[in-house]
Amino acid sequence: MLIGGLSAVCLDFGAHSPVAAAIPSRSARLLITGILFASSGALVTISPIGRRSGAHLNPAVTLAFYLRRHLHHHDLFGYVAGQCVGAIVGDAAVRWWWGSRATSVADGLTQPRAHLASLSAAGIEAAMTATMVFTILAFVSSARTARFTPLAAAIVVALLVWQGAPYTDTSLNPARSLGPAVVTGDFRDYWIYVLGPLSGAVAAVGLYALVPLETYTAKLFHDVRYRSPFASLLPVRR
Repeated sequence: MLIGGLSAVCLDFGAHSPVAAAIPSRSARLLITGILFASSGALVTISPIGRRSGAHLNPAVTLAFYLRRHLHHHDLFGYVAGQCVGAIVGDAAVRWWWGSRATSVADGLTQPRAHLASLSAAGIEAAMTATMVFTILAFVSSARTARFTPLAAAIVVALLVWQGAPYTDTSLNPARSLGPAVVTGDFRDYWIYVLGPLSGAVAAVGLYALVPLETYTAKLFHDVRYRSPFASLLPVRR
């Protein structure tokens, strides 16, 4: 996801961007970037690897499903470790592939705008992440809608990038922000992208507890042909 999503950032906003020359509107390019970033995640989700793992890709999503009692705590730590390692490797690959164009966008580093207080940035990240996580929980609460979870999440993420990036760069994901922080060595604002998304995930779970619906699966694309590492109310191969 990081390779696909941050390549879109480099292409749309990097130095000497052909997209910027063709589409001067920053807002339009943010929407395009959001669509490409979200599509990268959606493609991973529906891939065989994503169908096997559940394709959380995000510690905030994994935490939400853990709080919904779909994961053992061993899996929680394993998934978060995998997400963080993958983000670092993915961002390093983006720097190697895009070179100076990647460094011109700080390798995809997420930073709040100068006029925005740090706690306000964390609050915005929390609200956006809560929106995304609540959407995922709603779609996996029905056997009829579970298969559409990647599409719903992709639409929400694309819109959040479009509208939220001018304020916080729209991370929604502590692992996604960790990769560029490690590659650039800049951790000054990283706490915002841990506190915000994780508190947003907790808030979404709390709000969803008020809804009289059970989450059926912790997979973002449920496929009965693939065994599930999670507690699931949908049929899976034994």
